[in-house]
Amino acid sequence: MEKSEQDRLREEVDEVLHGSKGAAQPPQVEEQNACSNVRHVIGVVSGKGGVGKSLVCGILAVNLARRGARVGILDADITGPSVPRMMGLAGERARAVDELLVPNRTAGGIKVMSANLVLEHESDPVLWRGPVVAGAIKQFWSECAWGELDYLLVDMPPGTGDVALTVFQSLPVDGVVIVSSPQDLVQMVVGKAVNMANLMQVPVLGLVENMAYVECPHCGERIYPYGPSRLAETAEAFDVEALGQLGIDPALAAACDDGTFERALPEGLLSEATDTVVRVAEFVDAVRGGTGA
Repeated sequence: MEKSEQDRLREEVDEVLHGSKGAAQPPQVEEQNACSNVRHVIGVVSGKGGVGKSLVCGILAVNLARRGARVGILDADITGPSVPRMMGLAGERARAVDELLVPNRTAGGIKVMSANLVLEHESDPVLWRGPVVAGAIKQFWSECAWGELDYLLVDMPPGTGDVALTVFQSLPVDGVVIVSSPQDLVQMVVGKAVNMANLMQVPVLGLVENMAYVECPHCGERIYPYGPSRLAETAEAFDVEALGQLGIDPALAAACDDGTFERALPEGLLSEATDTVVRVAEFVDAVRGGTGA
C-alpha cells in the first residue's frame, strides 16, 4: 500500500474512533437482544469487489453447518446482496415478531438476514446514504432474533468504507477471512483489507484465493487464466495464513444462480479455512472461560 493511501485510511479510522476533535471514543459494540445468543462473529472481506466474498462466506457457512454447528449469515453487502438467492431464499421476505426481525432459514437450517429480505422486490435498488446503511447493519445485529448460534458469518461489501467500519465497531468480530484473486493488483487490495483490520484491532484469520484456475472437464489439467497463483507470496508478504484456493467452477456458479448451492456444494472445499475458523472459536471460548466472560 502506498504511504499516502495508508495515511488516508488511518485518518478515516482515527476520525471514526476519536471524532473530529480528537476526543477518545472507543468502539461501542452493540448489545445482543434477549432473543439472540451469538457465540462467534466472523467477517469475510476483501479490498475490492468481484472476488467472490459471498461464495467464500457461503462455503464456510455450509461447511460449519455440515459439521453440526448452528450457523447464520448476516449479509452486510446492503447495495449488492447475493446471499439470499444463492442460499435458496430468492423471493422470500423476513418477518417481524415483537419488534424484532426474524431471519429466514435455508433448507439446511442456516439463518440469513439480508437487505433483499426486507425489500418489496429483490431487484429494487437500495438508495440509502452511509448513515442509513450503517443503521441497517446495526439493526440486522441487535434487532434481529438470531436465537442460539455458534457462528454468525458476515458477508461484507467490497472495500474499506462505512459498512466495514460499522461492522468492526458495532459487532464483536473474532476475526476476518480475506478473499483475493490471482491478479496483478492483488497485493495492493489485500493490503487495504489487512491494514484496515490491523487498525481496527481485528485478527486476520487468513487469505483465500478465488478464481485461481480452471480444471479441464476431460483430462483434469488445471489452466491458470489469470497467471500463476499469488496466494503464497501474498500471504507471506502480509504475514497471514494461506487458507486455500478455489477454482472457477461453472456448476457451482449455476448452483448459486438457481439457489441450490447449499445442496450442490462439494465436500472438502476450503476445509483448511473452515478448520481455522473452528480453531479460533475454540481459542476464544477458552480465553472467555479463563477470564470468566
